[in-house]
Amino acid sequence: MVTVVELVDVSVRRGNTMLLDGINWRVGESDRWVVLGANGAGKTTLLRLLTGDLHPTSGMVGVLDEVLGAVNIFDLRPRIGLVSQVFQERVPRNETVHDLVVSAGYAVVGRWKEEYEDYDHDRADALLDRFGMLELRDRTFGTLSSGERKRVEIARALMVDPELLLLDEPAAGLDLAGRENLVQLLGHLAADVTAPASVMVTHHVEEIPQGITHAMLLKKGRVVAAGPARDVLTEPLMSETFDIPLRLLMSQGRFTARAR
Repeated sequence: MVTVVELVDVSVRRGNTMLLDGINWRVGESDRWVVLGANGAGKTTLLRLLTGDLHPTSGMVGVLDEVLGAVNIFDLRPRIGLVSQVFQERVPRNETVHDLVVSAGYAVVGRWKEEYEDYDHDRADALLDRFGMLELRDRTFGTLSSGERKRVEIARALMVDPELLLLDEPAAGLDLAGRENLVQLLGHLAADVTAPASVMVTHHVEEIPQGITHAMLLKKGRVVAAGPARDVLTEPLMSETFDIPLRLLMSQGRFTARAR
């Protein structure tokens, strides 16, 4: 199995606060991971390590056969697709849907004078079509609903054919219909054998799509459990992670959680 991500004894400290503590983790090229934990568990810190926005205080972070600290991060980032709320806030509201997707080729936000080949435009339109957004290609990003923006952002993240896809709370802020449509879309993506390895961060088991293969539970910067989803997403481990007795139910490949 080809390793896409490898963390060895990774810790991140800020002042007297340990954000991550002794993390060991490996992601394979066909893995679809979900990372769960309460606020402050270290989930966002973990993703920031994978994008190279943050370096570990100790330990080794390997991403796509490169080691952080020994690679030009600007060469690595184009190989990683990222979906995050922070990105949406950087997008000019008058940027068209098509331009936002095609400009991923230059890793810019806000198209200016870059030149693109016909196949770039064709690929952008094909991705928009895949996610049901082709009819809105000429709409401005600022006029889209929250759910539509998420779909466009995922299309952009896949534009450069990344080797690793990171999803930072992709369903945050969506209403029920938007969440369900997005989770269904992510389920189709997880089932696609040509899709890249993925790591999704969320607080809620209801947002876990079908097709997730592995799960990690974080609590106060430490791993409670990590491995095949069927072994990790259990009532005892989830209850320990969130410090509350939980009842975990599964129906048609989807989870719900309730306090006991």
